[in-house]
Amino acid sequence: MEASQQRSYLCIDGKCFYASVECAERGLNPFETNLVVADPDRGKNALCLAISPKLKSLGVHNRCRLSDIPGNIKYEIALPRMKLYRDYCADIYALYLDYFAPEDIHVYSIDEAFIDVTNYLPMYDVDAQQLARKLMNEIANKLRVPTTAGIGTNLYLAKIALDITAKKTRDHMGFLDEELYRNTLWNHMPLTDFWGIGRGKVNRLSHYGIFTMRDIANAGPDLLYRIFGIDAELLIDHAWGRETCLMKDIKNYRNKSHSVSFS
Repeated sequence: MEASQQRSYLCIDGKCFYASVECAERGLNPFETNLVVADPDRGKNALCLAISPKLKSLGVHNRCRLSDIPGNIKYEIALPRMKLYRDYCADIYALYLDYFAPEDIHVYSIDEAFIDVTNYLPMYDVDAQQLARKLMNEIANKLRVPTTAGIGTNLYLAKIALDITAKKTRDHMGFLDEELYRNTLWNHMPLTDFWGIGRGKVNRLSHYGIFTMRDIANAGPDLLYRIFGIDAELLIDHAWGRETCLMKDIKNYRNKSHSVSFS
């Protein structure tokens, strides 16, 4: 299939992954259980690596500290177990391999993966939403871990559908194509909700009265190149919902240099 033809990508993420795994290990429902993953031996200011969806629904922020959790909320603390989380991640990847070839899967983080499902939809006689739901249900049934899915016509839109759109739906799935992206998210704020835009970029853009993706799309390219250099090209494409990178480009990418660092 040519790159110019419409493709379908899934971006699937474990919902509050570490906390959900700990709930699964205890036979608990993460949507009904107040649980945090943290080391209490580090004191009241210990960082919570994850909190359960139930705690999030009560207004507790992810990556908070134990001292940030209101005193009237009772919760269970689970010590971090990174090997266990990696094992769950491997089990989820093995499940994906039951449906897709490795070259169509990119593991983005321990609990998040991109899948190019374009050529599998006619094979399984489903649409992208049906396939995403099947995978989500199978992960929930076999591993008892809830997931969220973004569906897009390119890799960027799949990620944005996961990060922004799916959070507003009851079925934890979001879909975006370029037109829907512009119609629904061009005025979305803050810009930091968008993949690849950090506070530094937001602060620099704000000096020029640019606060939304619509503003970026309508800004003069010369201005954006003057601010960000070559990085402006990607910013402009993403403002319009465009992404030229394909799964094969990710698989073929090789670092020009190799280094080891400690931090």
